[in-house]
Amino acid sequence: MRVSLNSTTPLPTSLQKESDTTISPLDVCNIHISVDGNGHNKYPAKQHARKVARKLGVTSGLIYLVGQATINWADSDQPRPFRQKRYFYYLSGSDDADCFLTYDIKNELLSLYIPDFDLHRAIWNGPTITKEEAEEKYDVDRVHYHASLQSDIEKWVNKHNDFDLIYILHEDQKPTVPSRNLKLNGKQLLPAMDAARGVKDAHEIQLIRKANEISGLAHTRVLENISKMANEAEIEGVYLNSCISQGAKSQSYEIIAGSGENAATLHYVKNNEPLKGRQLVCLDAGAEWNCYASDVTRTFPLEGQWPSDHTRNIYQVVEKMQEECIKRIKKGIRFLDLHNLAHTIAIEGLLELGILRRGTVDEIRDSGASKVFFPHGLGHHVGLEVHDVSEQSIMALHGAHEYSPILNPATCFSPCTLSAPVLEEGMIVTVEPGIYFSRPALANAQKQPFAKYINFELAKEYIPVGGVRIEDDILVTTKGYENLTTAPKGSEMLEIIRRGS
Repeated sequence: MRVSLNSTTPLPTSLQKESDTTISPLDVCNIHISVDGNGHNKYPAKQHARKVARKLGVTSGLIYLVGQATINWADSDQPRPFRQKRYFYYLSGSDDADCFLTYDIKNELLSLYIPDFDLHRAIWNGPTITKEEAEEKYDVDRVHYHASLQSDIEKWVNKHNDFDLIYILHEDQKPTVPSRNLKLNGKQLLPAMDAARGVKDAHEIQLIRKANEISGLAHTRVLENISKMANEAEIEGVYLNSCISQGAKSQSYEIIAGSGENAATLHYVKNNEPLKGRQLVCLDAGAEWNCYASDVTRTFPLEGQWPSDHTRNIYQVVEKMQEECIKRIKKGIRFLDLHNLAHTIAIEGLLELGILRRGTVDEIRDSGASKVFFPHGLGHHVGLEVHDVSEQSIMALHGAHEYSPILNPATCFSPCTLSAPVLEEGMIVTVEPGIYFSRPALANAQKQPFAKYINFELAKEYIPVGGVRIEDDILVTTKGYENLTTAPKGSEMLEIIRRGS
């Protein structure tokens, strides 16, 4: 049995030692007891519902959520691959299609509505989950079939909606009661759920840990076989085969297996080019486990040694960027400061190699020249999404000395807002520094004022390197951090490649 207690009221410094910690009756606490064993250690949906209600700051009302429906591809009778809506999963633990959910805040009553029995569907695809199965499987108070949803909503509305609101995520996800004009709130639930999801509980951490274990084994399988492969597609195939054989049929994001210059494309997903003549492979791939993501990147040579001084030198700079940032992670640290530290280390390393020149570290950092080689943020939250939500972003856009984390914010859900809060215990963040030699980025840099700081002739010699990125998923703990990522890197990675040759 595991008992976890989280107090939202910070204890005085004098009471923070484990031996003399006391809990005041005035502290706001969240106690979760889960019993290990088949059928008992359920996903803590009720705990999450209470947490969201606290973030809403209300004592009554009805939360109404719509799960992901079964949808066919356009002009086709084939369904799209199913992916549960993450906000819905957070309050239900249900990965079933065509479900609905309500949470009566005052009575702490969590109700899950599952699809009605459909004979045609049962014959062709198997029966949907039954009421009895759902009651056993999910941490909810009541399970009903969809047929009763409308009448249950109407009963609640007639009894409570004059005074209490119905909280919805989006306007197109509101219930309908033909006889009433519903009192809805479509603005507070989304930020409340984002705030609740930012800090993970013990159950969520275990799911992300499991996703990382599966990803680590799959990355290892690629390393063991990379010297025998001839195409990027084989890398993707070996990786996927390992994940699926371990029960992880879904990936957290589209696999990136870029070799040579393709490794300089941050989200390269074609994965179809030959490996012959390429120096490095950047494999960015993370398995999903019970809807929770992992996010892992490794960059490695095709043989068990660095093919050139250029590849070894760039790998060592990125390795230092990551190691120095990871070892500083702890509760209360501002993640943006680590992002800035990574840039400083990158500048120092590129100055030593001669790729940057004619300026001090501060001058080059202030000019923005280092973003040509490190154009993205140091990391992001990981959870139900690979770029998970939180109350506030761990990255920022303001300030002359701070870096825009992405080239095109409109195309990425990676956190980037106008504030930079500190890390909290229970957050899981990626640390993923990189250095890239992109032809388009270098061509554009030649037109910029900071071009004087870049040795373009030397930088072009590094273009065959492509790019190096190393990424781990880091849990913020009471005493510092825990690295959840198990995929080999550095000298261990090279040794595995050598053994497979």
